[in-house]
Amino acid sequence: MISYRIDIHSTNAHLYRVTLTVPQPAAMQRLSLPVWIPGSYLVREFARHLSGLEARQGSRAVPLAQLDKATWQAECSGRGALVVTYLAYAFDTSVRAAFLDAQRGFFNGTSLCLRVEGRESEPHRIELRSLPRGWQVATSMPATAATVFETADYDELVDHPFELGTFWRGQFKAHGVPHELVVAGALPDFDGARLLADTKRICETAIAFWHGDAPRRGDIPFQRYVFLLNSVDDGYGGLEHRASTALIASRRDLPRVAAKGARPEAMSDGYVTLLGLISHEYFHTWNVKRLKPRDFAPCDYTRENYTELLWFFEGFTSYYDDLLLRRAGLIDEARYLKAVAKTVTSVQGMPGRRVQSVAQASFDAWVKYYRSDENTPNATISYYTKGSLVALALDLSLRGTGSRRRPTLDAVMRGLWARSAGGPITEGDVVDVVREVAGPAQADGLARQLHDWVHGTGELPLKRLLKRFGVQWQAPPATLPQRLGLRVSESALTGIRITHVLRGGAAERAGLSAGDEVLALGDWRLRRLDDALRLLTSGRPDVLLVSRDQRLLRLRIEVPEPTDVTDAVTLTADPQATRAAHALRSAWLGD
Repeated sequence: MISYRIDIHSTNAHLYRVTLTVPQPAAMQRLSLPVWIPGSYLVREFARHLSGLEARQGSRAVPLAQLDKATWQAECSGRGALVVTYLAYAFDTSVRAAFLDAQRGFFNGTSLCLRVEGRESEPHRIELRSLPRGWQVATSMPATAATVFETADYDELVDHPFELGTFWRGQFKAHGVPHELVVAGALPDFDGARLLADTKRICETAIAFWHGDAPRRGDIPFQRYVFLLNSVDDGYGGLEHRASTALIASRRDLPRVAAKGARPEAMSDGYVTLLGLISHEYFHTWNVKRLKPRDFAPCDYTRENYTELLWFFEGFTSYYDDLLLRRAGLIDEARYLKAVAKTVTSVQGMPGRRVQSVAQASFDAWVKYYRSDENTPNATISYYTKGSLVALALDLSLRGTGSRRRPTLDAVMRGLWARSAGGPITEGDVVDVVREVAGPAQADGLARQLHDWVHGTGELPLKRLLKRFGVQWQAPPATLPQRLGLRVSESALTGIRITHVLRGGAAERAGLSAGDEVLALGDWRLRRLDDALRLLTSGRPDVLLVSRDQRLLRLRIEVPEPTDVTDAVTLTADPQATRAAHALRSAWLGD
């Protein structure tokens, strides 16, 4: 068995000490560390944090040669066990890597555990040592002792993150399956019981989505599930795993225990966002950890793994995360439509939607999505947000056919699960199941539409589709930045700083650039961009004074009429909707 002993070497220096033992190594045994972690599509070079690698067989020092940025070769003699020791620096607070200080530890195997090449399919073991007094351990990895854990192979080893330290934990069962919720860093007034209850409702709704209201235990693809939530002053994110998820959220967004005699606090927008994150990562347990791009089977840890399907695996998951909150009864119809409107507004505010398709965005994730810059809105589109709108358009199109088959995107997802036995799929599989669910009369038309939405850059027909479901589409008055085609940051220290200039807008025509500081309009000093609303006149050019690289520039700018900009959207239930439209909306939202 391949084994790793992981010691807390120094909390102050943020160092884990790893001892890897390889029984019966090859004569020229190669060891390598992944360059990325599945679910986060960027080469992150985890090996840069390793140091002090040494290898021995018994009392003999083994020559260890580095072959590339993340690969080493041990020149072994005989069949005695190869023992490799090294230090791993861990001070990344994200969910993707490893962290260690005096209060908390966290790690993914991709950051600490060298892969023994040629032996990946053998059983692997992790043993934790030197834990500070009082520290607990939380992970979904099967345990054979209090601090000893074993998996069937390397893929499974690196798919169970570990949370270490002192933390709150609670348990519940969803459709008979044990779930654990671990929360680190929470304030004393954290309402763990409420978060536990709401998370249970999400899990029960998701399991029923995939397997029906009375699933058999063998249908659910895990025997136990663990949520690892790290609450911080400011942060947000999550990463899915086969039987767990690592989450990070602002501790201000956690629910608080109500004062004695007071009513429970209303659900804040921040808390709804956290529940949406929980829903998103849990849905991934089916859609990306089991259903996955065929391009990812098997996963190659040494390089980028390209696919054009992230619009489906991330985008469709993003569609269902808030929708399942609605179906679980955690948010009402108005709040759900507000969330959809926010996504529509985000996509429409990206000129890059006319440049890059969601299939291209999926393929380019490795070089574009995680490396945003001042030109990102002009050149790219998010496979998360537009992918979720493709899912919305497809679901409403299916539901609105009027077919007695009552086709839905829900049926497509479950059909893909059945077709692949919960395994790898291609875009062809998605199209085939859409055709099957739609029925012969609608199959060809919907297949062509889906292809155009995924591989084209045209607008989605959401306004027309939503109207049929009794949802009003309104464009509120545009803000000044929207009218000018720019994005800004404002603070007392930095003033009005331009962060993005959108393609084809008035700001671009005027010659403004990202990084410019806006100082004045005409003869008036500006402290906030909104102050310019009282000074500018639509259709008449005026002069902006800006600072760029210590130089003062005077740029003539003309503000378009408010009606020229329609990026912002609000969505509300139409009180005048027909009974048929109301019935369609109720079936869609799960009322």
